[in-house]
Amino acid sequence: MSLPPIRIAPSILSADFGRLRDEIVAITEAGADLVHIDVMDGHFVPNLTIGPMIVEVVRRETDLPLDVHLMITNADEFIDRYAEAGADVIGVHVEASTHLHKTVSHIRALGKKACVVLNPATTIDAIRYVLGDVDQVLIMSVNPGFGGQSFIRAVLPKVRRLRALISELGLNVDIEIDGGIKMDNLAEVVAAGANVLVSGSGIFKGGDYQQTISAMRKAAQAAQA
Repeated sequence: MSLPPIRIAPSILSADFGRLRDEIVAITEAGADLVHIDVMDGHFVPNLTIGPMIVEVVRRETDLPLDVHLMITNADEFIDRYAEAGADVIGVHVEASTHLHKTVSHIRALGKKACVVLNPATTIDAIRYVLGDVDQVLIMSVNPGFGGQSFIRAVLPKVRRLRALISELGLNVDIEIDGGIKMDNLAEVVAAGANVLVSGSGIFKGGDYQQTISAMRKAAQAAQA
């Protein structure tokens, strides 16, 4: 099978929310492939962040796909609202989903791409039975809840096993990775099999967004070759 394309997804959790519209326009013009939006409920994770209204604002400012990561306990109750707000990809946590297959089916029935999310300590066995029904798997490389954390290298074997399983099954599923992704480690996560790279502070705290995204893409493509 051909290698999946590299996609760079700036996480707006690290953006300047006082200039959110300008930030969204800037990363769009800088060559981002997706906009990653972290939704936290203060229950599943110890932080509160973004609601559907912010997603609507982002949707108005860019044509890029919106990759919405629901770090919330009762995701099933909010999927429709985030879909209506403009999400293109909706990610739900295995650890918070009682009926994961039903949830994934609901997302796809809304015409959205379905993503399942694994915390660092959760194994890929938890998603084997839905792998053929999803578009993307997000592997967390930090414990979710806050931006700016350090990358957990222990997730790399999990990325490799997942990419091998996807290839073995002949599936077309993206592997996204989120948490501490910067220039100094993105090559090894791509070499392990990830192709969608979420980066918050690695992009928004780096100054020139276009230069940073271009350098990330070049390094990732070199690691994938």
